[in-house]
Amino acid sequence: MTYMVNKNTFYSNGKLLITGEYLVLNGAKALALPTKFGQYLRVSSCVEKKIFWTSLDADKSVWFETEFTFDEIRTAKNFQEEHLIKHTLVEILHQAHLQNPNFLTSETGYIIETEVTFPRNWGLGTSSTLINNIAQWLQIDAFELLRKSFGGSGYDIACASNNFPITYKLDENEKPIVEVVGFYPKYKENIYFVYLNKKQNSRHAIQNYMNKQQFLTKKTATISEITNRMLLSPNLETTIDLLSHHEIILSDILELETVKERLFSDFNGTIKSLGAWGGDFVMVLSKENPTHYFQSKGYETILTYDEMILV
Repeated sequence: MTYMVNKNTFYSNGKLLITGEYLVLNGAKALALPTKFGQYLRVSSCVEKKIFWTSLDADKSVWFETEFTFDEIRTAKNFQEEHLIKHTLVEILHQAHLQNPNFLTSETGYIIETEVTFPRNWGLGTSSTLINNIAQWLQIDAFELLRKSFGGSGYDIACASNNFPITYKLDENEKPIVEVVGFYPKYKENIYFVYLNKKQNSRHAIQNYMNKQQFLTKKTATISEITNRMLLSPNLETTIDLLSHHEIILSDILELETVKERLFSDFNGTIKSLGAWGGDFVMVLSKENPTHYFQSKGYETILTYDEMILV
């Protein structure tokens, strides 16, 4: 492989969905926060008309490495049996090629390096930050690329490209409505984020959710109202009430115990599930520093609001 000098660097923010999980798919207004953690994409040219791909973890160790030809991307060659990650990557790049055919008409190849700034098992958006970085590089629509590859509501793409808190909503045509909002809680020293030591398989929750579509109109409106009231919440007590109500609504829809009921019933404070319900990070609201409590339960990754959230 012969290198050529011509490097571009792209960066996208990670994300946390504070309100509206699941129901954002039905048009609920959600509050989402970009994180201080994210992912880089570095692109250099090389003489050989191939893509040489390396992915680095937060400790800069290589966790994935591969190469493929332009033709393998054009034809969306199936690599599923060889390597699922390679297969997924080729699918994403094939969809990117459909949006920007000039991408594969270059006389040179590409050396691509990705680097996440958070452990990949944290669930802060390894896929969404990659999608957004590729879209930046190829100057294509990141929401469209997400729809054609991973799917989902797209709130994570909105966080990837915004440096401030946002509300996110899908209109009746499933087009995203993104608004930058002034969410700067005066009680942020009472907010912590705790990693639950596992990636959550939310298949059961999603199935229950999909089975209840005809009953969700009122609950969608209620979640939107909770989001609106969160933005105006004057103090910790009001926010605790709002997020506790949010947890009860989702518990009923998904037919699951809240994470506090399941794991932390003796905790003196409020615990809010984020994203895939019951997995990844939870948001903790507590008048006292809860670090010792969670460490005593075996949960070592505890971040303050300022350590986690971009603004």
